[in-house]
Amino acid sequence: MYTFSSKLKTFSLILILLGVLGIGYGFLTAPKDIQEVETMLSAESHHEEGSNANAHETHEVEGNAAVAAEKHKEHLEHVLHQLQNKPWAAFYVACIFFMLISLGVLVFYAIQQVAQAGWSPLLFRVMQGITAYLPIGSIFLFVFLILCGLHFNHLFIWLDPEVVAADKIISNKSGYLNFPFWIIRAAVFLLGWNAYRYFSRKNCLAQDEASDNSFYKKNFNISAMFLVFFIVTESIMSWDWIMSIDPHWSSTLFGWYVFASFFVSGITTICMVTLYLKSKGYLEHVNSSHIHDLAKFMFGFSVFWTYLWFSQFMLIWYSNIPEEVTYFVTRIELYNLPFFGAVAMNFLFPLLILINTDFKRISWVLVMAGTVILLGHYVDFFNMIMPSSVGDQWFIGIPEISSVLFFLGLFLYVVFTALTKAPLVPKRNPFIEESKHFHY
Repeated sequence: MYTFSSKLKTFSLILILLGVLGIGYGFLTAPKDIQEVETMLSAESHHEEGSNANAHETHEVEGNAAVAAEKHKEHLEHVLHQLQNKPWAAFYVACIFFMLISLGVLVFYAIQQVAQAGWSPLLFRVMQGITAYLPIGSIFLFVFLILCGLHFNHLFIWLDPEVVAADKIISNKSGYLNFPFWIIRAAVFLLGWNAYRYFSRKNCLAQDEASDNSFYKKNFNISAMFLVFFIVTESIMSWDWIMSIDPHWSSTLFGWYVFASFFVSGITTICMVTLYLKSKGYLEHVNSSHIHDLAKFMFGFSVFWTYLWFSQFMLIWYSNIPEEVTYFVTRIELYNLPFFGAVAMNFLFPLLILINTDFKRISWVLVMAGTVILLGHYVDFFNMIMPSSVGDQWFIGIPEISSVLFFLGLFLYVVFTALTKAPLVPKRNPFIEESKHFHY
């Protein structure tokens, strides 16, 4: 049985505490009215650019001071909403990222069950430990979505009736993008994913004490049903929770793109947790061949993510439709460093490191590569959510760092607590002996 070390437990609790303090600071320091925004803007180094923009607006209305003042007020209100969104968006990026990591692990686990893979049963309890975060992450996410519907923030502009009334594009989507239907869909998705996690773990533990393979067969059946359910709900989830932040934009590849990002993050997390447990003397039957296979998945799905990133970018770029290109124009012009930095971290770095067969078996290399991949895909979710939420008012500050610390600490605490609840090696899985002697 695994024992949660006091050092790691203390470390995770410290991260949670620091995160709470920083998140609270981010909300307290967000501007409350347009007067604060005007003061902030006047103190910034880009004040001259703002003055030029205002002067241009004034020229456009041919000196009409009243209209110019109204335009300026609208600009300040827009910036106010962006700055008020900033701590919410920072929290949301970290919240959904860690929740989707656990979902990605759950999907990988289900695939192993349906494929009847012989190499991976030794890692099943590691996967189940990581998926233990899914219920906690789901609660945080669902509460956050409810707060959005109650207008605590302006992340999803289509939730504002005034915006819907004034915007024909959003109004035409209101049959689908409306709060009751949206939150019901979220509840169905989260309940379905968590139900599979609960019953699959229950059956796996019951199999340890069973005299036949009946519970294993049950897991095979529910895993197949879950994967069908997941294929449908994952795409809708990506539209509902991420793409609808910018309701004027859409991409038919977006569901696959989001999946590739959190799926490779989940596999990377399995590898990192496995390496940690091995370093502490657990999982004695896990060998370099198991680690090598995980590293191959990390490499393969990093390339798959890049394929989808480029496909989405190329199709929108060469079609040059104004409603579509604005998505990438915003990110290239205002988020140049994180936008192209994500490509370097999620493709170039894994390609150069993990393409080497020998490196796939070296623990410190995999920890380094895994750290970069996880940071890179956090940046990827940052790029998906922040531009439509805060526009050019972004920077990596206390709210962003604190949100990551909070959810990282919570993730570590929940996952490693769950690992203490059952033996790390399934006893009666039909393929456990094959897994123990897996070599190539």
